[in-house]
Amino acid sequence: MVLHLLREIDSLKQKILHVGAMVEQRVHESVLALANRDEKLARAVIEGDARIDQAEVDVEESCLKALALHQPVAIDLRFIVAVLKINNDLERIGDLAVNIAERAAFLVTRPPATLAFDFNVMAAEARDMLKKSLDALVNLSPPLAYEVCEHDDVVDALNREVYIKVQQAVVAHPDQADCLIHMLSVSRHLERIADHATNIAEDVIYMVEGEIVRHKVEHYDKQR
Repeated sequence: MVLHLLREIDSLKQKILHVGAMVEQRVHESVLALANRDEKLARAVIEGDARIDQAEVDVEESCLKALALHQPVAIDLRFIVAVLKINNDLERIGDLAVNIAERAAFLVTRPPATLAFDFNVMAAEARDMLKKSLDALVNLSPPLAYEVCEHDDVVDALNREVYIKVQQAVVAHPDQADCLIHMLSVSRHLERIADHATNIAEDVIYMVEGEIVRHKVEHYDKQR
């Protein structure tokens, strides 16, 4: 029974990492489509969402099967519960990548805005947080997970900067308001991706340490 459970857990780990890799690639492609005004790539991201949705269902079914057949306890139970939650966060990140791609597809049909927005730094931060959160899962590394949680403030600050720039640009260029609002949406979606990466990191901490650290900023400070 123990051997079968270990095999199930190893299989779950591989499956969730596969979902994570797909999602990370979709985020990269959606931002690339936006930067390059590449409608074809944007459409590919949108159409590829069905694969992520199916992968999410497969992982959930595997988790429920493991719970029903093996009745795990302690860290094995926490691992499966964490994977269930992480699986949901990854699917939501995939949806957010689609939202960015939809903004990119729309903006291709409009002249470029007078005020250029460079989302590369923000996107790189969000993707790095996602990658590190998954690395923390693989390596069962709370320190790496805490690092992800701390970086959420960086993306929040970048999102606030974009909000201010858009607010000023709408006043200066009201004729471009529709494009500018779509740019603000992109920023918001990237900020939400970082939030979901933080959720994943918090679930890793729970899995390894058995402690729920959501909403506990002071707990992050103690780990520095």
